[in-house]
Amino acid sequence: MNGVLLMVVAAAVLACGYLGYGRWLANKWGVDKEALTPAKRMKDGKSFSPVSAFTAFSHQFSSICGAGPVTGTIVAMTFGWLPVVLWVLVGGIFFGAVHDFGALYASMKNNGKSLAQLIEKYIGKTGRRLFLLFCWLFCIIVIAAFTDMVCKTFMFTPVVDASGAATGAVDFTKSYAAGCAGTISILFTFVAIAFGWAQKKFNLTGAAEFVTGVVLMVLMFAVGMQFPVYLDKFQWFAVVMVYLVFAGAMPIQMLKTPRDYLTSIMMIVMIVCAVLGIVVLGVNGQATMTAPVFTGFSGASGMMFPVLFVSVACGALSGFHSLVSSGTSSK
Repeated sequence: MNGVLLMVVAAAVLACGYLGYGRWLANKWGVDKEALTPAKRMKDGKSFSPVSAFTAFSHQFSSICGAGPVTGTIVAMTFGWLPVVLWVLVGGIFFGAVHDFGALYASMKNNGKSLAQLIEKYIGKTGRRLFLLFCWLFCIIVIAAFTDMVCKTFMFTPVVDASGAATGAVDFTKSYAAGCAGTISILFTFVAIAFGWAQKKFNLTGAAEFVTGVVLMVLMFAVGMQFPVYLDKFQWFAVVMVYLVFAGAMPIQMLKTPRDYLTSIMMIVMIVCAVLGIVVLGVNGQATMTAPVFTGFSGASGMMFPVLFVSVACGALSGFHSLVSSGTSSK
């Protein structure tokens, strides 16, 4: 299978899903483009803060576009690339998108309430308690899994002695990329806060806002690549936990909004680079799918159901995304 052809087909299907099915849903549900959003009606400078359409998109986009969809897809490739592609396209359009859109729509109609508050209103207090218990357990699992994934990515590679045992010293050659990634991620938090302050202080919008963000990110990458930090896995655990505590307590416009704006720019650039890379390979006749189309309904990781649908959860349907839609996007 030609990779360029597969990419074009997938892009066309997703575009049709958004422009066709998405528009039909919006009309069916009676979405009013002129209606005041909770962010505008209830603006308080803390939990409710109106932003541009791109910034609102950035918050949703960066919250669901991370390592999960990539690693999950790779794991599910044990069944072949066709089941993965079909589930991402069909699940993403008819399950995931509707799920997130529905949560956002319900929240917007109810003053930006979260899913737990919506459940209490329409189902009752018992439903709310059960949902909050589920969310608590779910978030523990998600945070643990992603923290472990991130810390393994950032941790340094130790020097190995003649017997093959780790000495504890840093192998700087092998650890450089991980050290740079970790340092840049630490700097990103402070750059996002500085960017948010500049947005508010100088009322940045449009081109000025974009250029300021790009300049700050270029400086961030330059400093991070020049002064990489080398920590082991458990040291990174401590850093990430401290970040989670502060990030969870900060007002939306102080960290989340500017951070997501910057993150979206980086992710869009990476997607464009990936597409260009596939096109270039296609021109050279090298963009051929080497993975098998279909290997069977069972693989090394178990049966296709439920492994495929659990592994590619973030790429198609994930409850966390609807929490983002109702918890913060509407605000």
